[in-house]
Amino acid sequence: MRTVERTRFVDATPAELDRLLSPSAILEHEGTFSTVESTAGDEGTRVTARGGGVEAVFAFQTLDDGFEYRQVGERGPFEFMETTLTYAAENHGSEVRVRSTVSLGLPLPALSDRLAAWKRRGELDRLLDGLAAEV
Repeated sequence: MRTVERTRFVDATPAELDRLLSPSAILEHEGTFSTVESTAGDEGTRVTARGGGVEAVFAFQTLDDGFEYRQVGERGPFEFMETTLTYAAENHGSEVRVRSTVSLGLPLPALSDRLAAWKRRGELDRLLDGLAAEV
């Protein structure tokens, strides 16, 4: 498993981010998947998404300062993917931090998980770029 982290200042307060961010919006900003279905329940929100010929389900939990989500089930690009997105007030805006741990679950994990982390890093950069552009 590999962990990647990205941080970015965005010109939106935490309250504005609370209104702007949703599980579907987060996945759309990552740029790999498009939301097919989103179902809210007592245990959080499950989002089914498709992209690049792959369909995956993600389970989201709302935090006081962001979201925690993970890929669930057998389908999806990763054997394991868990991400925490948090934000805190800073200089009339917010610092947004995204931390993700991934594994492809393939032989030679030193190489395959490094590749997974590289791909995930790109998704996190797109997420933060999209969020900054939207506000």
